[in-house]
Amino acid sequence: MILRKKTRVSNHSFLQENNSSVYIRFMIRSILNWRAALALIAIIIVASSVFYSQYLARKIAKEERVRVEQWVAAEKLLMTDTTGISTPLVTSLITENKTIPIIVTNEKGQVVLTANLDSIKLAVDSNYVLNQLQLFKQQNEPIENANPLNPKQKDFIYYGHTRLLNEVQYYPLLQLLVVALFIIIAIVSIAARNKATQNQLWAGMAKETAHQLGTPITSLEGWVEMLKDNPANDAITTELQKDVNRLKLVSDRFGKIGSTPQLEPQHLVAQVNSMVEYIRKRASGKVQLVFDHSQAGDPVLPLSAPLFDWVIENLLKNALDAIEGKGSINVLLKENEHTVFIDVTDTGKGITAKNINNVFKPGFTTKKRGWGLGLSLSKRIIEQFHKGEIFVKHSEPGKGTTFRIILKK
Repeated sequence: MILRKKTRVSNHSFLQENNSSVYIRFMIRSILNWRAALALIAIIIVASSVFYSQYLARKIAKEERVRVEQWVAAEKLLMTDTTGISTPLVTSLITENKTIPIIVTNEKGQVVLTANLDSIKLAVDSNYVLNQLQLFKQQNEPIENANPLNPKQKDFIYYGHTRLLNEVQYYPLLQLLVVALFIIIAIVSIAARNKATQNQLWAGMAKETAHQLGTPITSLEGWVEMLKDNPANDAITTELQKDVNRLKLVSDRFGKIGSTPQLEPQHLVAQVNSMVEYIRKRASGKVQLVFDHSQAGDPVLPLSAPLFDWVIENLLKNALDAIEGKGSINVLLKENEHTVFIDVTDTGKGITAKNINNVFKPGFTTKKRGWGLGLSLSKRIIEQFHKGEIFVKHSEPGKGTTFRIILKK
């Protein structure tokens, strides 16, 4: 009967854990999908604007070419018309073109006529016309025209972009920069807000977990004390006391996540070694666990011992899961003048390249069970509370992974 009750409780806990895990992953995916949708909408708006601006630019360019052709025809007519009947119309066509810069050359490439160029630059820069001619050749195809005074010779009419066309062409780039800046600011702001929301969520969950654990732990402590009254229960009470102490440690860790922990000087070698020994006792005989601190003295660093132990324990447990009960785990502690390095290396299944950037994201896990919060909380503990760094130093599928912690002295 007791076994059945324990089984029901275990199943209920398992369902609660899985439901919480699914809920957290759903929230994270919803945030990512919303950000992707925002980016897609912004891209569509920018692309539409660029497309329409380019359409206007092509339309203006065609109209400008027509105006240049009219100018050429008017110049030719003005030079060949001896009656003077069409002179007013021709003159108006020529004088109305005040915006399109034009350079006319003969077959030898010599400049024979210019229009609408910068008069100030013409006066001070002897190479201005030639430079403009090279620019016009790049911008538009020239218009060939028979010389009205010598039909056997051809003139080439080169023309450049008007100020309006340049503005229309460059406007999309300016718009793109503005929109890109807006998108970057929006994404950074949203990311910061989401991160703050996530941190509040994790902190709230941790604090609530610590609160919920408090009552049953207190009750268990009372039962253990009652069992101690009977000397026949000494073997049982000793083990029960260890488990209760472990639960108190877990509760204390979760409670500290929800508030700023107090850092106190700790001997790092002893701190890491205690967690290595704790995991060593729980690993199978096929697991080789080595702690090498020969490259370090005995550095003393300000730490929150319960939270720092949690990080090391989490890395070691992940390493155990990765080697699947058989292999080696090496913990290397070394230091230089200003920095302490802790490398946790396993010979497990490794992490694929696409997952390396996701391992510290809340909700990400490759396990069938779990919330995917272990490494996320470890990152928070190391980087926010201890002002250090934690990252995947190296990983190769089928060969293993190395996590590195960097702490400043």
